Amino acid sequence: MFEEPSLCCFADFDSSPHLVAAGAAAAAMVDRTHSNLTVKRPLRRGVLQDIQAATELLRYALLSVLGRQRAGGPSVMIAVPADATQAERSALMTAAREAGLNSVRFINEPYAAAVGAGLPIEKPCGTMIVECGAGTTEAAVISLGALCLTRSRRIGGTSLDQAITDYLHARRKFLVGALTAERIKQDYGAERDAASQDEGTITIKGRNLASERPEALDLPLRELDGVVEKHVMHIVDVIREILNITPPELSRDIHTGGIVLTGGSAVTPLLRRKIREETGLHVTIADDPARCVATGLHRIMQA
Repeated sequence: MFEEPSLCCFADFDSSPHLVAAGAAAAAMVDRTHSNLTVKRPLRRGVLQDIQAATELLRYALLSVLGRQRAGGPSVMIAVPADATQAERSALMTAAREAGLNSVRFINEPYAAAVGAGLPIEKPCGTMIVECGAGTTEAAVISLGALCLTRSRRIGGTSLDQAITDYLHARRKFLVGALTAERIKQDYGAERDAASQDEGTITIKGRNLASERPEALDLPLRELDGVVEKHVMHIVDVIREILNITPPELSRDIHTGGIVLTGGSAVTPLLRRKIREETGLHVTIADDPARCVATGLHRIMQA
C-alpha cells in the first residue's frame, strides 16, 4: 500500500528539473528548502495543477508499491471529483500515461467513497454521502448503483489550514507554515472534543511578527471556533443546495437513512453537529473515513 502526501521536491526546477524527494520525504522539506530546491503540489483543490509533478509522484508510487521488476504498465483506477472537467481528466490521463500506467479508468470520488463505506448503493433507495477531502467537498445522492445528483465545492482540509494561517497572521501577528497549520487543526480537533465550550488552549510555535523572533503562543480554543465554524458552514451550504433539488422519493429515503460523511475532513469539529442542526437529518461518520475512497477503488477493481 502507498499512503503518502501528494508532494514532490525538485532541484533546478526552472532550468533542468530532477526529482529529489516525493511523498513523506518531500513533506518534511516544506518551508525548509534553499533556493535550489522547489516543493511542488501536483494537486490543487482536488484536481491536477502540475503535470510534471504528478507524473513524478505516480512514478514514485509505482516504484514504491511494485518495485523495479514489473512486466508492462499496470491497469489502474483513479478517483476524481465528480465535477472534474474533461480538460482536467485529460491532463491527469497524460500524467498517468507518462508515468507508465496502463488502462487508466476514472471513478467519481463520491461513488468510490460510498463503496468503501459499505453503503447499499445498488438498491432502489437513495443514499446521501458527503466526501470531505483535502481539496474538495462533494455531496452526492446515489441510487441503483449510479450518481443521481452531485454538488461540489473546491474547499477542504487544506482550505481550513489556510484559514487558520490567515487568522493567526491577521489577528495575532503570528506566522506559521503549512505543516504547522495542519498540526494546529489536528490539535484543535483533539482538544475540542475533550474540552468544554470555553476551556482549553493549544500551544503554537512560530514567528512573532511584532518581536520578529521565534516564539510559542498559547491560543484559547474558542478563538479558533469561529474560523472552523465559517469553514463548516461552506460545507453545510453544499448539502443544503443538493437537498433543495432532490426529488421527493429520494428525499424520503434520505430522511430515513440520513447523511454519511467520509474523507479525512469528516472528523472536523462542529461539522456533524452543524449539519444536523441545519438539515434536521441524522449524520454519521463512516468507519475509517480517510480511506473510504481508496477502499472503494480496491473493491471495485476486485468486483
